[in-house]
Amino acid sequence: MQVPSNMFINRIPRPSLYISAVMLIWGLISTLTGLVKGFGGMVAIRFLLGFVEAAFLPGALLILSKWYTRRELTKRNAILFCGNLISNAFSSLVGAGVLSNMDGVLGHAAWRWLFYIEGAATMFIAVCACFILPDLPTNSRGFTEEELLVAQLRMTEDVGEADSDSADQGIFDGLIMVVKDWKVYLMMLTFTAYTTGLSFNAFFPTLTGTLGLKYVPTLLLSAPPWVFACLISLVNAWHSDRKQEKFGHIVGPICMGLVGFVISMATLNKAARYVALFLQAGSYAGFIVFYSWISSSFPRPPAKRAVALAMINAFSQLGNVAGSYVWDLKENGYRKSYGIVTAMFGITIVGCWIIRMVLVNQNKKLALGEESAWEVHDDVANQTAKVEGLKSEGVDEKRQQIGFRYLV
Repeated sequence: MQVPSNMFINRIPRPSLYISAVMLIWGLISTLTGLVKGFGGMVAIRFLLGFVEAAFLPGALLILSKWYTRRELTKRNAILFCGNLISNAFSSLVGAGVLSNMDGVLGHAAWRWLFYIEGAATMFIAVCACFILPDLPTNSRGFTEEELLVAQLRMTEDVGEADSDSADQGIFDGLIMVVKDWKVYLMMLTFTAYTTGLSFNAFFPTLTGTLGLKYVPTLLLSAPPWVFACLISLVNAWHSDRKQEKFGHIVGPICMGLVGFVISMATLNKAARYVALFLQAGSYAGFIVFYSWISSSFPRPPAKRAVALAMINAFSQLGNVAGSYVWDLKENGYRKSYGIVTAMFGITIVGCWIIRMVLVNQNKKLALGEESAWEVHDDVANQTAKVEGLKSEGVDEKRQQIGFRYLV
């Protein structure tokens, strides 16, 4: 559902209400999980949950890409993903508290209370989001007309073209453009390998359990590595934006994770394996940079960027499907499983290097004039003139200043 959802978000004026409504619905579905009586009901709930949740991540990434330039986007994506990383930490802590203290409360099992509490919290935040989330740089509430014009102009100056679709563009034009661009398929395969390598995320408490501790202490020890991952991700994203470089800031954290995998395969020592979990969680930092690499590699038109983000992310979820089988190999502290994800990280590095070479080659062609850079709409100068304190410039001069290139 990610691709049709992003196609829809790209065409509506109030994405904030759409995102909030989707979040409210999946919070309700998650709460209802606590009422399930059998396997069939659980499968149905999980299907509906995934069906609705699919709208959030690619939609949030798209909205961020409409407000922030390519030189600012990685930090913002990192802040977004820190919500995910911190939730990995706090879900373990909440789980430990609920499972320890709420079994039998009001006649309900502790695991049911876990869904009731987390689902209710999700719905509360969704209602708040209706009033907090902005929409688009063209129509957001709480901004003056001048501020909205500045927001639009910033995006125009970023790549030399207004961040809007043409009036005659059809509903499926963005999808068609993505299907025809082979860079999308290269990123899809690379990102899927990366996701498979990161599949330890879903089994993190189980991997922490290899330390040989009881259940609740295991959940508590699962939290600190994700706090570490959050800090590493913020620093890595900030440095990526500052240096305007993607490849090294993706491969660097992957190499950190590889060291963690090797330690976990090489020893059963508790201290070493716990340190390895920190390194493995830190490999998420490159995953965040990859998302901004997608946005910067397909900047215009927005319809194409929307579908590219959704399609690459949706396809990469096959890595999580594979991960369910990867981590079913339990013997010797999951040594075989670690071997598989090590290989997946190796494939990811090779894929990222190929993507980098492709973009470097395209930058050379742009510099030589063999491919035309993005053209500036004629209304850039008019938009600039409307903003107080900004000096109107000719379109030709503006075009020379832009110098669009792909970030590598």
